[in-house]
Amino acid sequence: MIFGALLFAMPARAENKVHTYPAPEGEPLSAQFKVSAEQASVPVYLARVCSLSAEERKRLGPPVESQTTTTSFASFDLEGQAKVTVTCNEEVKSVNVLPITSGLHPNVSGKTFSFTVAKPGPLTIEVNGDWIHSLHLFVDPMEKGIPDPKDPKVIYFGPGVHHVQSVTVYAGQTVYVAGGAIVYGDGGGNKPHDPIFRLQGANITLRGRGIIDGSLCPSHTRSIVAVVGSDIHVEGVTLRDSSGFTLPVRRSDRVEIDNVKIFGWRGNSDGMDLCNSRQVEVTGSFLRTFDDLVVLKTDKGQGELRDVTVKNCVLWNEFAHALSLGAELREPLTNVLFTDCDVIHDKGREWLLRVYHCDSAPVKNVTFDRIRIEEARRLMSVWIGKAVWSKESERGHIDGVTFRNIESVTPVSTPYADLVGFDAEHAVHDVRFEHVVVGQHELKESDVRQNAFVSGVTIAP
Repeated sequence: MIFGALLFAMPARAENKVHTYPAPEGEPLSAQFKVSAEQASVPVYLARVCSLSAEERKRLGPPVESQTTTTSFASFDLEGQAKVTVTCNEEVKSVNVLPITSGLHPNVSGKTFSFTVAKPGPLTIEVNGDWIHSLHLFVDPMEKGIPDPKDPKVIYFGPGVHHVQSVTVYAGQTVYVAGGAIVYGDGGGNKPHDPIFRLQGANITLRGRGIIDGSLCPSHTRSIVAVVGSDIHVEGVTLRDSSGFTLPVRRSDRVEIDNVKIFGWRGNSDGMDLCNSRQVEVTGSFLRTFDDLVVLKTDKGQGELRDVTVKNCVLWNEFAHALSLGAELREPLTNVLFTDCDVIHDKGREWLLRVYHCDSAPVKNVTFDRIRIEEARRLMSVWIGKAVWSKESERGHIDGVTFRNIESVTPVSTPYADLVGFDAEHAVHDVRFEHVVVGQHELKESDVRQNAFVSGVTIAP
């Protein structure tokens, strides 16, 4: 079984080290949780999330602010292992640590529980069955090579609260957001649709342990970090409450996104939109957004998308898709791999893993591999058709989609997979299911629905 391997297996370490970062003065903190790591206090911040039930989300769509609440998150750097202690504002009757591959089972005493972590990674902790007001604990690797704030190529945000309009970062520059720093993007001034940070050029880094916040921006206006360039690295930061796509990557080459944490509650607050780009890798990140989590798109005339990998991420799907291509697919997409990811919640109304094709592009060689799913409603979809997002009269085609080593812990309603071609000239070819398990039952032919414009479907144990 896929869930047999422990994500947080304990390595041998000669020395244990924990590094925490005090919160800026005046920043609202959680009244629900207090956290310490090896007796060092860890600030617990707040992020706005949707408070609607799963059924209300389907019926009502994106929430307004009165339909939101706050969740809690905390982070610290770790080398070795550390005992984490959490004190709650009520008696603890049950604790659930996600993903379940962490293998963590806390010791509970009254209003307190504790456990030992031995490896960096994102954890979500639910107390007394309250999944909305979770505690998200981000265990980061120890920072190394912190840039010099006096370096003229470094844009440095030290501990404290900062306000910016829109910052364009050019070739060879580094943005560093230190732990204990919060950078608020203001409304945008006379450029309300510019991103808070635009990484534009070659050899650019944005990194740190701080927070970049978009809560002061009107909805449907500004991304938090936008990438247009080559050889770009984004690492470690938390991106909170974007008013549009949180982290779009467009027309770029050789982009690495590592250990980024994203919270978003607004409509159109996608997590990462990877568009018309090549050699993009997303790894070790956490996403809890209301709209799509990681989605690939190709706008017309902006170039192909190829060689994209998304791996080792923990995903909380609030409304739309967790891992997907589409809907806007207007230039070719080739060689896409989603692998070794944990979906800890699916509260949405769309298919969780999907190729959603509404326009004319050829799509080839897409793989979903080693995806562990702890909650789902609708699992897998490969679809060509006309939708509200369509801008072209011609439909495309899809060749070669593999769902391999997919395990959903809980049963979902059938069909588990939905395959739809548009017509004989715009069809779905070569869809392979290998070792797909739903509620401990292997996928069988009757679990897959397909129309007449789908061919080459295989199901292997």
